[in-house]
Amino acid sequence: MTGETVPFHPRRLRAAVAIAALCTLTTVTGCSDGDGGSNTSATPSATPSATPSATPSSPSASPSASPSASPSGKKEEVRITIKDFTFEPADLTVDAGAKVTVVNEDSAPHTVTATGDKAFDTGTIAAGETGTFTAPSKAGKYAYICTIHPSMKGSLTVR
Repeated sequence: MTGETVPFHPRRLRAAVAIAALCTLTTVTGCSDGDGGSNTSATPSATPSATPSATPSSPSASPSASPSASPSGKKEEVRITIKDFTFEPADLTVDAGAKVTVVNEDSAPHTVTATGDKAFDTGTIAAGETGTFTAPSKAGKYAYICTIHPSMKGSLTVR
């Protein structure tokens, strides 16, 4: 059996060449898409979309976080943010009758409840939710707590 030759089949040769060409093409295409094409196109598309969305949210967060009412008589939205089991700001001054928005950024439910005469109470605000209350019409300093977590304390001064 030594020295015998294997019969030559042109169809097998064409199939082998086609498979080799396909493998080479797949490898070359895969390399250019993985290294050159993906990195080049992914970087620009990720950067512009991240930058514009971050820019508009920052300015809108700053004005709404303003803890004081406008002196011109127009009532500005006043916000208390609950984050890391604290009220931010802990001490807030508002005009009588101002609408106060409470944003719960914690993973637990909270309340904003005046102590003493219970001049205001948001009720339970679920994690990630928002609640509101109206500041008392009588000027003075009102202490408040979270009734679920009584160690959380703050004060609302009404002018």
